[in-house]
This record gives sequence, structure tokens and C-alpha cells, in this order.
Amino acid sequence: MAVIEVVQGDITLQHTDAIVTAANESLMGGGGVDGAIHRAAGRRLADAGAAIGPCEPGDAMATPAFDLEPPVRHVIHTVGPVWEGGDYGEAEVLAACYRRCLEVADELGAKSVAFPAIATGVYGFPAEEAAQIAVATLRSSPTGVEQIRLVAFDQQARDLLVAALAQDRRGVPRDW
Repeated sequence: MAVIEVVQGDITLQHTDAIVTAANESLMGGGGVDGAIHRAAGRRLADAGAAIGPCEPGDAMATPAFDLEPPVRHVIHTVGPVWEGGDYGEAEVLAACYRRCLEVADELGAKSVAFPAIATGVYGFPAEEAAQIAVATLRSSPTGVEQIRLVAFDQQARDLLVAALAQDRRGVPRDW
């Protein structure tokens, strides 16, 4: 079972085999965490994304990490759901993002992966629910990944992830 830890900081500076980006369907770069990762990895990341995209919500695809510092070797691109009130399968699509990223990490042989809070920015997914889905899905998904790092951009996101991790350890039921 993978060890899950929560840190606050810059996902582009994590010392993991792969980092996940909350991408748009084109995989050619966007705002928020995706823009930060694209800036740090360099122009070739957008070109590589364009070559393999588009990517559907809930799916994930990998490219090289290009100009990101080792040990990061891969960027895993996943497209989260746009929040439309919660009645359109958004929770299931978000859970699929995390599961699919672990599957891609396994295909790549990655032993450590850093995740941002997928879909909580411009896509509008409620951060507390997203944190619970992330932790529960990552904990329950079979994987060869040994270390999962949830990277929070700010203290509020960190607090939500820490609370979700504590809640998941208590076995609180969930419905996604």
C-alpha cells in the first residue's frame, strides 16, 4: 500500500518520479497548476501534449517531464470534471482521474507521484469534497506506486487534505 503524505508547496519542485497536472482536454497548457507545470517543463511539454491529446475527463496520459528537475521524469496529464452542481457524475469522474493517474504511473514504473488538487481551481469542484475523493480513491486503488504526495498550493488546501486523510483513516463511509 502506498504511503500518502500531504505537503504545501510548489508541485514543480517535488522530488518524485512523476507529477500530475490538472490539464484541459487539449493537453497544451492552461492556467493554474497546469500553467505552472508547463512553464517549468518548457515549450516541449505543450508540443508533446498536442501530439497525444485530446484527453477526455477522467482519463490520464503521460509525457516526458522535459525541463523539470530530476528525479521527475514524467508528467501525467489528467482532465478533471467541470463542477455543475454535483448531479452530473462529477465525483465519479474526479475519482476516475486519480485511479487512472495511478494506472499510468504503474505503466511508467513510477514509484513516487505528486498530485495537485484536481479540478478545484477554474473547474470549480468544491475543495473539501475533492480532498475527500482524492484521499479515498488513492487509498483504495491498487498500485505499485510506493509514495503519493498530495501537494497543496496554500494552507487552506493543505488543511482540507490533512483532514480528509485523517477522516479516511477512521473509515468514514463514502458514496463515489
